[in-house]
Amino acid sequence: MKQSDLVKKMTDKEILLNLYITQLIMLVLAFVLSWFLFDSFKDVLKLFKWQPFHIFVVGGGCAILIISFELLLEKVLPKNWLDDGGINERVFGNRSVFHIFVLAAVIAFSEELLFRGVLQTYFGLVPASILFALIHFRYLSKVVLFIVVVSLSFFLGWLYHRTGNLLVPIFAHFTIDFVLGCILRFRNQKNQV
Repeated sequence: MKQSDLVKKMTDKEILLNLYITQLIMLVLAFVLSWFLFDSFKDVLKLFKWQPFHIFVVGGGCAILIISFELLLEKVLPKNWLDDGGINERVFGNRSVFHIFVLAAVIAFSEELLFRGVLQTYFGLVPASILFALIHFRYLSKVVLFIVVVSLSFFLGWLYHRTGNLLVPIFAHFTIDFVLGCILRFRNQKNQV
């Protein structure tokens, strides 16, 4: 059965529950691995540095570039090349802006803590980025989407490596998901009118 068929059979509540459970699993994995890989919890906290310029200007600026690139791809590529089976529309399409904000924050924090903060810190950029891309398995059958997610993964990893601050890729990831989620929401509302 195709993923798009599975998504159509799921209720909004089931989709959200699956999303939140997945993010909880990533958080638990991050904390368990941190327990074994880091000397203390203070070492984990050192990954988070309050550097507004890096967080908002560098992270936010990179997010704007990525969002612009994704919107450009929508304009120049056939729609079916970018079709993820409808999951993103189902996740974000009928949510309030506040709920999209919460979703984007939860996703960005849990994924970046696990993949950049824990895995990249201890195993390197390449293994962490490849694992990040592979957990987005719904893109594996779509060449363009898979290339985009692999590139995004390496880019977020590079941001973390370059700045040494986990808040930078977290903010970039949050901004990308929040803005694109809001775009999906407003497109969905417009299509319903």
